[in-house]
Amino acid sequence: MSAVIIIPARFGSTRFPGKPLARLSLKDGSSKSLIQLSWEAASKSKGIDKIYIATDHLDIKNACEKFGASVIMTSPDCENGTSRCAEAVNLARIKDDLIINFQGDAPLTPPHFVANLINTMKADNSINVATPILQCDKKHYLKLLDERGNNRVGATTVVFDNNYDALYFSKEVLPFITKESISKLETLPVYHHVGVYAYKNEILSQYKDWEETDLEKVESLEQIRFLQNNIKVRCLLMENNESNFWELNNPSDKKIIERILKS
Repeated sequence: MSAVIIIPARFGSTRFPGKPLARLSLKDGSSKSLIQLSWEAASKSKGIDKIYIATDHLDIKNACEKFGASVIMTSPDCENGTSRCAEAVNLARIKDDLIINFQGDAPLTPPHFVANLINTMKADNSINVATPILQCDKKHYLKLLDERGNNRVGATTVVFDNNYDALYFSKEVLPFITKESISKLETLPVYHHVGVYAYKNEILSQYKDWEETDLEKVESLEQIRFLQNNIKVRCLLMENNESNFWELNNPSDKKIIERILKS
């Protein structure tokens, strides 16, 4: 099975317009754009035949080509990153078996996450979509609660069945845990969803034909469309220090990611 990475990069983010071109300070005093850092992180992944950036904006295209990326121009009408990946596959006539949607706002994504997705899907042909998850410790859990308590759109959480197939994804912190229970639990059944996806090419091609669902719309989570169209999403539990993983969802996240990059 061959695999390619597509990094969707939309200019018109509601919470952070022009986010892919935002500059992040590095340890040596230099800076790089968010999209370049994400592309560099994706480039460390093993088992990948090609990496593309799919964008709707010429400024992003020009910036990406300057640091050597291959770019596919897509429509500004794509509702989300998965739609943009599906359109890019169609426009560029990509025939590879697996398509990896690598988030353009998550430069801290470890390369072994992608390798694990590919290896798992190669080993089990019944899996059509797979995505990484991290179990939260209490510190990370409280950080997620703080994001929601301050009305910031932060990380996504997921609950899943005994086979690790997702039951639901949410921007709320799921499941609900009482304050009394937190102190009694040694480990928390709270899982941070990392927004990287591996799709079989033929399943991704169907995505654009499905209508946006009400739950997908209110949560602003594209992967819910798979669940509501009876496509299972396998969650892969990853080994990682989750305190060193964060996505750039809001302008305030920029300082958090810069601090981790510098450390």
